[in-house]
Formats: sequence, C-alpha cells, structure tokens
Amino acid sequence: MRQAFLVVLLMLAGCAASLPDPRGADVVLLGEQHDAQGHRDLQQRWVASLAARGQLGALALEMAERGTSTASLPRNASEAEVQAALRWSQQAWPWDRYRPAIMEAVRAGAPVLGANLPRAEQMQAMRDAALDRLLPGPALKAQQQAIRLGHCELLPESQIQPMTRIQIARDVAMAQTVASAVAPGKVVVLLAGAGHVEPELGVPVHLPPGVQARPVVLPPEPSGVDHCEALRSRHSRAGGNPGRPGSPPARG
Repeated sequence: MRQAFLVVLLMLAGCAASLPDPRGADVVLLGEQHDAQGHRDLQQRWVASLAARGQLGALALEMAERGTSTASLPRNASEAEVQAALRWSQQAWPWDRYRPAIMEAVRAGAPVLGANLPRAEQMQAMRDAALDRLLPGPALKAQQQAIRLGHCELLPESQIQPMTRIQIARDVAMAQTVASAVAPGKVVVLLAGAGHVEPELGVPVHLPPGVQARPVVLPPEPSGVDHCEALRSRHSRAGGNPGRPGSPPARG
C-alpha cells in the first residue's frame, strides 16, 4: 500500500483554528515554526483532542533525542520527572513552549518519545555518503537549498553537503521513531519543524510503506525577530561557523 500524504495549512480565524480530521492516518506530523508561540496552543489542542477520543498512541518530539521516553512514568508524573526522562535541554528548547502538549500526553497515559538524532551521532552523519542516496536527485538539491536559505546563506559551500546529511539523518531518526510507535486504531503525533514534515524532502520520505502519514504545516506567525541578523551575530562570535549540529533554524 502506498503512503497517503496530505499537507494541511491550518487557517487561523482570530484565535480559533479548526483541526483537520485525523481519520485514516497512522501518523500526524505537525510542522511548526519553532518560535511561534501560537503553535503551542494548537499543538496542545491536537494532543488533547486525540487523547479525549482515546486515539492518542504516542507523542514524538524533534525536541528530545531518540531513545528517551516517558513510557515508564505514571500519569501523575511531575514536570521535573518528565524532563528528566526526556533528558530535556532547556538551552536548546524552552520547556514552557512544549510543556502543554507534552504534559497533556503524559496525563492521558500516552508515551512521549524523543525522536531526534542524538547529537553524538550527528558528526558521524556528516561523513555518511550513503545518506546522499536517500533522496532523489532533485529532492536532494532542494534539501541542500533549504539548508542554504535556512542558514541565511552564511554557510560555506563546503558545509552544505555535511549539514544536509545531518538533516536527512534527523528525518530518518524521526521516521523510525514514529513508525515504531504505530498501533491499530491509534494516531502517533510528531512535533517537529515545518521543514521536517515536507512530503518530498522530510520525514514522510523515510516512513515504511503502508504507514499512512498526514503532514500538517502550522500557519506562519511573525515573531518580530530578525533570525538572519541573529545568525550573523552568532556567525561572528563563532568565528564564521553558524552551522553547529543540533542548532536548527526557526523553521526547522
């Protein structure tokens, strides 16, 4: 069976947004803008809606490393216990931004799973030429261009290929995590940057045949922050290297 993909752009009307019907989907991939505060409420609503219907199978996160899980915690676990189980990095991902959706899943008894490629494996991914063959040629070039633009064209050209490999390896890790959590009658939700849910480039490409995935791109939200200026500043402080592994741009 071929995978079925539907990219949905939620349209906001004031503070309200309709939630697409997840029927027929094994996995819903919520693509966020990492610094969009309004996405926090949308993500919580998705998780709460599925939990209320008994359909939430698991919540997977780009924001925690693969291999971490809250599965062993009780529903009344504290936030500190949840953060410890996920080995949460407050420096990389503000807890308050993701707490509502995460704790909604925990209270519902659904496991929260770290899905991202562990940072320790990212340097190895940079040198793995096999990752170049996981996307068709045009898609690989598009992913490389996304890396250029996502880093405001500040990366040296020599870093485009290694950073693209990291992006692909992260997508593979997230795909493996959500696929392993698929269960009949349940929906696995992935929270990740919008770039990771693109049907032709991201996580959907790497899902096993037969897994029905629904990518949902959350609506862009002005943040008032000039990310390219911030990246140029970091670029200068880092001596000309803005492309640290594990430091995704706002879009993801």
